[in-house]
Amino acid sequence: MESQLGLIDKSFNVKYSDGVREALDELPDSFTITDPSISGHPIVYASRGFLKVFGYSKNEVLGKNGRVFQGPKTNRRSVMAIREAIREERGIQISLLNYRKDGTPFWMLFNMCPVYSEKDGRVVHFLGIQVPILRRRNSLGGGIGRNGGVCYDGGNCREYVYKCCRREVCSNSIMEVDRALPVDAVSGLDHTEVDVEGPCEASDQEKTKASVAVNNIMSVLANYSELNGRLVSDRRCCQSATSLLSASLNISFELTHTYQTCQLSMQVMPS
Repeated sequence: MESQLGLIDKSFNVKYSDGVREALDELPDSFTITDPSISGHPIVYASRGFLKVFGYSKNEVLGKNGRVFQGPKTNRRSVMAIREAIREERGIQISLLNYRKDGTPFWMLFNMCPVYSEKDGRVVHFLGIQVPILRRRNSLGGGIGRNGGVCYDGGNCREYVYKCCRREVCSNSIMEVDRALPVDAVSGLDHTEVDVEGPCEASDQEKTKASVAVNNIMSVLANYSELNGRLVSDRRCCQSATSLLSASLNISFELTHTYQTCQLSMQVMPS
C-alpha cells in the first residue's frame, strides 16, 4: 500500500509539471493546498508565508489536516461551515481563530476555494488562504481607520499594539500600510492580548488581499498544470459524469411530468 508521503508527492507530481513548488515558494502569501482524495484530506503544500505565520516547519505540516491549527476557543460553527463548504465543493470566506505552534491564538481571514480539473470538473485540490486580521482604529493623533484612513500626525505613530485582532498603525500613505504588515512582522508580534471570544471581522483591505492571493496562486497552478496537460481552474467548466446523469434524469422527469399533465388536460376537456 502506498505511503501517505508518496500520495502527497503524487498529488502534485501527477497534476503539475516540474517547478511548480519552486514557483509557489516565490509567492509571499500564507496559504496551503490540500487534497480531498487522500484519506484525512491532508495538506500537500504549505507556503513559506504560512510556515512563518504559524511557526511550523514544512515536515511538521505536510500530511496533517487543517484542524491541527484549531484550539479550544476556535468557533465550532465556523469549523462546521468550512466542512460543509468542502462537502459541497464550493468556496468560503470566514473569520477564524487559529493557534500558532507555541499556542498563541490569532484571528485570520480564511479564504478557501476548490481547484477544479478542466477535463472532467472534479475537485483535485482545495486552496486555503490565511490573512491575519489586523484591525486599526483612530487615536487622538490620527491613525489608520477601520477602512484605511490616513494618519495626520506627521507619521510619528510607531508603536504596534496588538489587542484582539487590533493593531495600531500610523503612516503618511495608504501604500505604507501594506509595507507595515509583512509576514515576518505578523509572525513576530506578541499575541498575548488577543480577545479569543470574537467575533473578529476582516477589513476590506484584508479581503482584497485574500482575493489577490487567490488569483496569483491559481495563475501559477493553471500555468504548471497546462504544461503537464492537466489544466486546472478555480471554476468548474465541465460537469462530472454524476452531475450529467443527474441533469439528464431531471430533464427526463420534467418531460414525462409535462406529457402526463397535457394528457390529463385533454381528457377532462369537453368535447
